[in-house]
Amino acid sequence: MTPKTLSLTSFLPHHFKIPKPYNSGRAIIICKSVNSQPQQQNQPEFQPQLSVSASESQGSGPAAPTRGDIFLERQQLLKAASSLVIEKKKKKKKEKTSGSLKAATYCCYGCGAPLQISETDGPGYVDPETYELKKKHRQLRTILCGRCRLLSHGHMVTAVGGNGGYAGGKQFVTAEELREKLRHLRHEKALIVKLVDIVDFNGSFLAHVRDLAGANPIILVITKVDLLPKGTDFNCVGDWVVEATMKKKLNVLSVHLTSSKSLVGITGVMSEIQKEKKGRDVYILGAANVGKSAFINALLKMLSDKDPVAAMARKYKPIQSAVPGTTVGPIQINAFLGGGKVYDTPGVHLHHRQAAVVHSQDLPALAPRSRLRGQSFTKEVVLDQWVSEKTEFNSLAGFSIFWGGLVRVDVLKVLPETCLTFYGPKAVKLHIVPTNKADEFYKKELGGLLTPPSGEQVEDWTGLETARQLQIRFDNTQRPACDLAISGLGWITVEPVSQTLKEPDSNIVQEEAMVISLDVHVPKAVEIFVRPPLPVGKFGGEWYQYRDLTEKEEETRPKWYF
Repeated sequence: MTPKTLSLTSFLPHHFKIPKPYNSGRAIIICKSVNSQPQQQNQPEFQPQLSVSASESQGSGPAAPTRGDIFLERQQLLKAASSLVIEKKKKKKKEKTSGSLKAATYCCYGCGAPLQISETDGPGYVDPETYELKKKHRQLRTILCGRCRLLSHGHMVTAVGGNGGYAGGKQFVTAEELREKLRHLRHEKALIVKLVDIVDFNGSFLAHVRDLAGANPIILVITKVDLLPKGTDFNCVGDWVVEATMKKKLNVLSVHLTSSKSLVGITGVMSEIQKEKKGRDVYILGAANVGKSAFINALLKMLSDKDPVAAMARKYKPIQSAVPGTTVGPIQINAFLGGGKVYDTPGVHLHHRQAAVVHSQDLPALAPRSRLRGQSFTKEVVLDQWVSEKTEFNSLAGFSIFWGGLVRVDVLKVLPETCLTFYGPKAVKLHIVPTNKADEFYKKELGGLLTPPSGEQVEDWTGLETARQLQIRFDNTQRPACDLAISGLGWITVEPVSQTLKEPDSNIVQEEAMVISLDVHVPKAVEIFVRPPLPVGKFGGEWYQYRDLTEKEEETRPKWYF
């Protein structure tokens, strides 16, 4: 007689049934009998993660585990498996976030410098007690560093080593470090808003902007147009800017003439940004002290009327000051209701501007505060100032004009009616002396009549070490020959015949006389640009000539707005 096979179900009441196993991915316990029936081979096979044989581990017959024991063991295994999964997830999350802990460092909302409590003279310094208090209340995003507090009260505190008279140090950020913070833009899809100062157009244009912006589209914004002389025809200025921009061969979408102070033109820029950003972040790019922070504040002011996000961003807006390098790190600003961010970036420091050679205390003198008024030098001015001299002269030839202690122009050869008009900040005074007395006058009056430099910086001043000889040819006495733009200061308009002279002498238009010779002396590394004359003042619209454009140029030429 064949012995009867006993299973676990034999010892259970009929109303107890062990649920059939299913492949759910969980740890499953299956109790097998000692001998299996042949017909069980046809049943579907399961491959659970864990199986326990009753005969091998738990015993059989009366020694077999009860249903309660099976349930408890199953729950223990499931709990252990779930805790293992949670532990692995926590480990992965920790590994993922550990690499970005440094990136989450809080920065000063005024200048973008990382907050720190160790270097009292360095950017981003915050009093330790204030820092701990703000950290406790989770308000580190609302902290203004000590340097920004001084800047907001009119102090001149630079943070860029090698500029503003400082040799540099560990507490300073170098100009190269600031430039490196912008290198990533060329590898991202972004909309670039590039700012250029109209008073220092050539010096602040950023000739190598493609190294930073890459192939990203550019909206060109010309700032401080409210400083141009009274009576200026902005149609002529806009055309002049577009002509100068086309020579740079940049991917410029449009050109806008603006003023952050009077908000002129800001609405047009705002509309262009909304039209062209297309989900991309917007980066405000420009040379140091070109007015980026002031432009962002004006932009937020215009947006805040209809955009509550921009209205909230105005509460913690970037700091404005006359110090190049006020912003030392990218400042993220939530300015758009529908998403997208605006970034105020560190200014690009250029060694060829006057701001790179003067001390920080003299920087405010280089920034025009009011509308420019050209100061002209003609033969009549020389006669009025040097009437006591016994020497005879009939033009500006033989005289030197000092523009503060920063520029000296020696007039070698000009026409009798030639006029030199200087456009720049009123704080930098102009003086004219005979060339044979120029060296003595400069040594005697440097730091006095001739400022900047001023104060203690006069002793360390290296002088006007660079001299550039210019031969300026012209073919029309009815319009200026050119502009001499001094990087970081202003420009000099060279007029063969003064615009106030209605009937020039016919003898002065002889071909051999159509050359003006000048020697221009500037500090070492400061650049001098010879450019087409900028049409400013009431006479600018009269002599400016528009260039005839082809159909292709009409299509590709960027439009300008004012």
